[in-house]
Amino acid sequence: MSDDGRGTQRAEAGQGIPGAQETPHWFDDDAGPVVRPYAMTRGRTTSVGQHRLDLIAVVIAEARAYGVPEADQTLSPEHVDIVELCRDTPQSVAELAAELDLPIGVVRVLIGDLVDDELVHVTRPVPPAELPDESILRDVINGLRAL
Repeated sequence: MSDDGRGTQRAEAGQGIPGAQETPHWFDDDAGPVVRPYAMTRGRTTSVGQHRLDLIAVVIAEARAYGVPEADQTLSPEHVDIVELCRDTPQSVAELAAELDLPIGVVRVLIGDLVDDELVHVTRPVPPAELPDESILRDVINGLRAL
């Protein structure tokens, strides 16, 4: 057997296993079953509503979401976790991904599902181009001081 560098051992052709050229053998039995991210989103890479979710977009649980996720059998455990995390304090998309230990793409799809179901809503940051100019704010402050 030889190590392939990825934590598996391979049986060399003709060594111990007739008819099989390579058979992976996992060293780490404690890892348990792994659910792939695409399984959580049912293969989707975007949500139905095509919601644009920045990393700093803030997710807030809707008032009607209290008590609903646990009773709704159509929601995955990850959907329920997102709603529960957003109940007490609003969370950014990046914070949710870190807390759930899931890839950002998966969290975006799950949040999009919850927005479509009206269990959460998302507030987006104001783009820098839409922020007021600092000189205008100074002029307003100076004008107020002059009164």
